Amino acid sequence: MTAPRISLLGTTALLFEAAGELELATQQRIWALSRVAQEWAEIRESVPGMNNLMLTFRTPPAELESLKTRLLRAWDKAKALPLEGRCIELPVVYGGDGGPHMQDVMDHTGLSIDDIVSLHSAPTYPVYALGSHPGYCYLGGMDQRLATPRRKVPVLSIPGGAVSIGGSQTGVSASAGPSGWNTIGSASLQFFDPSWNPPALLQPGDSIKLRVDKVIR
Repeated sequence: MTAPRISLLGTTALLFEAAGELELATQQRIWALSRVAQEWAEIRESVPGMNNLMLTFRTPPAELESLKTRLLRAWDKAKALPLEGRCIELPVVYGGDGGPHMQDVMDHTGLSIDDIVSLHSAPTYPVYALGSHPGYCYLGGMDQRLATPRRKVPVLSIPGGAVSIGGSQTGVSASAGPSGWNTIGSASLQFFDPSWNPPALLQPGDSIKLRVDKVIR
């Protein structure tokens, strides 16, 4: 079995990367490890990512190897932590101007637009982690028949609510910005507001259910 990888992020943080495939059970162990590490005196913040965990330091540790050893031991002991959160239903308009890369996904997968919509809207997608930009949810559970490589030339700006596929993952953009993913639809939902507590609508353990609002061919 491949060992996890631990690397420094400057002098203020380190990154723990779990080995293996991106699976819900592994991500649940990341959540468990995050809770344990958050209680350590030298850790300022514990932030779960996709198959990884970033730890920021209150002060740079004087002895890094002992911290790495403690982290690996905690990982070995970590059990999958199921988090039963909320499920948000999100109406999606597939195709049309809001899904400019639908044809590219069709060409790569060999699937019809109806097949893509059916497969894409079928799962309930668990939120694995937040990142990329405020409120953005990394989702698991996409049908691998839909997997499409990221775009060779990123799009300079996609709107908030863009529903996209990048490799083996899918996601919904929380705000406008650049993207290298293939946008196949659009939705309207506010994912982030600094005045909220917490400011992000969804958290790891929550889930998203996509509902087909319309298909534009």
